[in-house]
Amino acid sequence: MAVTGRGPYDPQNVFSKILRGEIPCKAIFENEWVLAFYDIMPKAPVHVLIIPKNPYVSFMDFSQTAPAEEIAGVMRAAGQIALDLGLEENGYRLITNAGLHSGQEVPHFHIHLLGGKALPAFPA
Repeated sequence: MAVTGRGPYDPQNVFSKILRGEIPCKAIFENEWVLAFYDIMPKAPVHVLIIPKNPYVSFMDFSQTAPAEEIAGVMRAAGQIALDLGLEENGYRLITNAGLHSGQEVPHFHIHLLGGKALPAFPA
């Protein structure tokens, strides 16, 4: 079910539960800003979810309320994960959904990192 991308933050969402260790994940990267793990329903040979450790509902929330240091930390982590996974040579895609029309399903800001094959063009 799509979510609005605006608050209030629901601490019972699946990513919040993963961050608290209540739900397991196949983690591949963690630092002070993010936890990254493989998507359980991958859309590409490499499909990683990168989630900030702090509670943001969507990119709208994150971009408006996170401190600059955290925004930089999250984006640098995404780049490092792509590098660690060997995706830089052939490229990769970063996607975030925000709000109803985007199809956002989990009310916790996250970035999809996709790669490992030629990806289809964006929808028109």
